[in-house]
Amino acid sequence: MRICIVDAFTDRPFSGNPAGVLLLESAAFPDAERLQEIATEVNLSETAFAHPLPPG
Repeated sequence: MRICIVDAFTDRPFSGNPAGVLLLESAAFPDAERLQEIATEVNLSETAFAHPLPPG
């Protein structure tokens, strides 16, 4: 999993609202408890999870 910090609502680096964006490597999505643990570890007010779509 890759973790990126995105500066939202700005066009300048290191300003705006930081948001954690986690890029999951598999189409299998973690359960809600695991997602919450990851979001807690990232420690930002907003966290998004993205994963590849399954084939088909």
